[in-house]
Amino acid sequence: MVRLQLGILLLVAMSCPAFAVRTVHHAHHRHLRWTRWNPMFRPSHESLLIQNAEINRLELPRIQDETELEALKADGSLLPIVPSESLRIEPSLDPSRRYCRPWTRDFVQDLSQAYYNRFHQQIQVNSAVRTVKVQKKLRRHNRNAAPYEGDTASSHLAGVTVDLQRRGMTKDEIRWMEHYLFYMKAVGLVEPEEERRHWCFHIMVSGNYTEWRQTQTIVPLGHPDTDAPDNQMAMGSGTK
Repeated sequence: MVRLQLGILLLVAMSCPAFAVRTVHHAHHRHLRWTRWNPMFRPSHESLLIQNAEINRLELPRIQDETELEALKADGSLLPIVPSESLRIEPSLDPSRRYCRPWTRDFVQDLSQAYYNRFHQQIQVNSAVRTVKVQKKLRRHNRNAAPYEGDTASSHLAGVTVDLQRRGMTKDEIRWMEHYLFYMKAVGLVEPEEERRHWCFHIMVSGNYTEWRQTQTIVPLGHPDTDAPDNQMAMGSGTK
């Protein structure tokens, strides 16, 4: 049965010298407290402008309060993020805010499965949709939080963005994530940032992701526990 596994696109790209990942021969440590901060995607004013430009292109509202949030859930504009073998949710995240746009959920599911296939670890969602009311409260406690209005407002307010936990990842896992996101950004499907204060990957997903995703056909090959990515999956030709 044909399955979507978008991780192969990254793996194909990384097979080229420009994307090669050097193997590190030492024991993995789940907690890297003293890892040097040298992210590929630094937060910037320009990135916030890009995120908001995509929201405006899609003509999505910034969700004001719980009433608007519940209405978008009811009509299917926001879908629940569902934990799985490859995905977990930060326990403290309010259940009412464990939602996002359908294409963002597709992205998270695809990324988490590709990550699990490679590292046999789950990815954790720390944050998803927010309301303006929540963002205002957040701003009172965190001066680095994005505004709740204007051209640099938080993209969480439109439900297109998730924060995935970076803290606790090994160097290899962080490098893999950065290269995955580098490819997705290069083809215009995400706008990522790596936040130092909360040690997370902040990822806005473009509305074009659904259409792009439908052109990708991946066929699983070999044993799922095989370490070599080339034995796990292969890209089909053509579109679905």
